[in-house]
Amino acid sequence: MQRHFQMLADYNRWANGRVYDACALLADEDYRSDRGAFFGSAHRTLNHLLVADRIWLRRITGTGTAPMELNVILYEDLAELRRAREAEDERFVTLMGSLEPDAFARTVRYTPITVQKEMNEPLGGMLAHVFNHQTHHRGQAHTILTSLGQPSVVLDMIAFLRNEGKQWLA
Repeated sequence: MQRHFQMLADYNRWANGRVYDACALLADEDYRSDRGAFFGSAHRTLNHLLVADRIWLRRITGTGTAPMELNVILYEDLAELRRAREAEDERFVTLMGSLEPDAFARTVRYTPITVQKEMNEPLGGMLAHVFNHQTHHRGQAHTILTSLGQPSVVLDMIAFLRNEGKQWLA
């Protein structure tokens, strides 16, 4: 299970980099325009992903900052947001590499922002949610990009595995 989550963290870092590369090509007005996604714009969507990851990493590790709202804008500047995203992706890669095999079954206790009720979840399920959540909102960012006439960004896991992620196929 550890190897699987290490692969997901590595893929996540790669896919986020590709989305940020594509967003950097947009005019600022397009990057910030409401395109009907759950968080509206590419800017707000990317900020939400960083917010959510900080919340989950704080729950899992007990370290780092955790915003108290899901739609907060952490960074107005795309370059600053990207640097923060890259740092958070590295935290995930490092965390996945540090976990012992039995850690995925350990229970994590937390109180969600959206439901003020204490929850107890196994770490493996939480991590599956975190990486799936990233994929979900990256898909929205991808839709925003293509709706603005940008070329489709290849984000398929198999494309990652065949190229940058070959070590995970072994």
